[in-house]
Amino acid sequence: LAPAFDDGRRVVRRARTGHGTGQGTGQGTGRRLTQLEYARAGIVTEEMEFVAIRENLRRERGDAALRDGEDFGASIPDFVTPEFVRDEVARGRAVIPANINHAELEPTIIGRNFLVKINANIGNSAVLGHVADEVDKMVWATRWGADTVMDLSTGRNIHNIRDWIIRNSPVPIGTVPIYQALEKVGGVAEDLSWEVFRDTLIEQAEQGVDYFTIHAGVRLPFIPLTAARVTGIVSRGGSIMAKWCLAHHRESFLYERFPEICEIMRAYDVTFSLGDGLRPGSIADANDAAQFAELRTLGELTRIAWDHGCQVMIEGPGHVPMHKIKANMDEQLAHCGEAPFYTLGPLTTDIAPGYDHITSAIGAAMIGWFGTAMLCYVTPKEHLGLPDRDDVKTGVITYKLAAHAADLAKGHPAARLHDDAVSRARFEFRWEDQFNLGLDPETARCFHDETLPKEAHKTAHFCSMCGPKFCSMKISQDIRDAARAQNDSARNDSTHNDGVLSPGEIAAGLAEMGARFRAGGGDIDVAVGGAPVGD
Repeated sequence: LAPAFDDGRRVVRRARTGHGTGQGTGQGTGRRLTQLEYARAGIVTEEMEFVAIRENLRRERGDAALRDGEDFGASIPDFVTPEFVRDEVARGRAVIPANINHAELEPTIIGRNFLVKINANIGNSAVLGHVADEVDKMVWATRWGADTVMDLSTGRNIHNIRDWIIRNSPVPIGTVPIYQALEKVGGVAEDLSWEVFRDTLIEQAEQGVDYFTIHAGVRLPFIPLTAARVTGIVSRGGSIMAKWCLAHHRESFLYERFPEICEIMRAYDVTFSLGDGLRPGSIADANDAAQFAELRTLGELTRIAWDHGCQVMIEGPGHVPMHKIKANMDEQLAHCGEAPFYTLGPLTTDIAPGYDHITSAIGAAMIGWFGTAMLCYVTPKEHLGLPDRDDVKTGVITYKLAAHAADLAKGHPAARLHDDAVSRARFEFRWEDQFNLGLDPETARCFHDETLPKEAHKTAHFCSMCGPKFCSMKISQDIRDAARAQNDSARNDSTHNDGVLSPGEIAAGLAEMGARFRAGGGDIDVAVGGAPVGD
């Protein structure tokens, strides 16, 4: 039995010891089951019920679906049910990263037919970072909207930092175990061994890590394919394994021992995030032979993991110009059995150090539209240094924006509700609602108050951009009010029983309103029927 938690009604234990009868349930074996195995057995878990509720964004069954996007062959339902979640998990098209030892977790689902999720990377380095700093980043990243968090610590106190992060995290936590394994052998890649890596996997799984990035696709035959690249191998995990392979001139132990890795992952229901160790690190290297050779290998490993009952998602690039982005999604769908795609950006140009949260958000929105399930954020510090809390905020907000834009474009039925709420608040000059409905209320309020700080300005029908005379939305409101008053007057005329104006009457009414507008000196607040229009 996993640790207990209180759902407000009773103490619930997430048992993994088998339900019912039939193959795949694990009955009689005494081993825990994964979300994938439950789904295949036709069992809807509490995690599946929870994520179904969240995916509907408070819509009720029967509510109109506001969708007009292009989904590129996805199967997005009008309403997400627990049964739909179960079916997607069973098919391997979605994952619910939920280590049985992460009792603090609020589950989330990652898949092509659900809302696009975002991940925030945190973690220390050998140069900078403390436990309190990394926990603070995690807490604020989740408040700003991160759906998962990866601890990429490579410095001291890796175990302690990770433990504090997991125990305080309501979202799934991912890691790259090879980083800690390398630290255990003094940072010498050649000294890594299967035994050290295996023990590290078990240690982190026992702590409650929900998904592992495993660079098992970096194979010895693929390394020469990177020789002609502009930026070589840019993945830390990929470069570590490439160095090990070359030093020993043998196949990666991650690849050779992959079935044994699956057994460890299955025991704790840790989800695979198969790492793209040969991803392109520059626009020039995008979509090359090394990248796609590794991707095809990840597809092979996906099927092995599925056979072992493990959940899998696939990591993707990287640096890819806009015209090559869709090919990445197409290749992944073709070779990886529609397992969820999880991409870093991609960055669409290399010319903007300090602004790579923007260069990557362009690519992230595009590939999210094409079908990527989760986007790994990029901060302004990318390629430059370790991000602080402010950088984490910028990265998370930027990527929430990209993910939402992708949801709109692919036609998620609930995505537009948020946009419509903000638009109505904006048009009706409900400033506080506009602030609070935005992705970053604090920044929106601060920008507004820089020039119009008084409380009375929160009810004004203008802002400092246009002022009271040139606000297009105020003018639009006044035009609408004037037209409504004119039509109401005509409908109340006893000579028009049906309330319908003739073309001549409409023309006369428009001419009259135009004359009043000119007579008023161009001020939109002209009198209609003896009363002022507008404020």
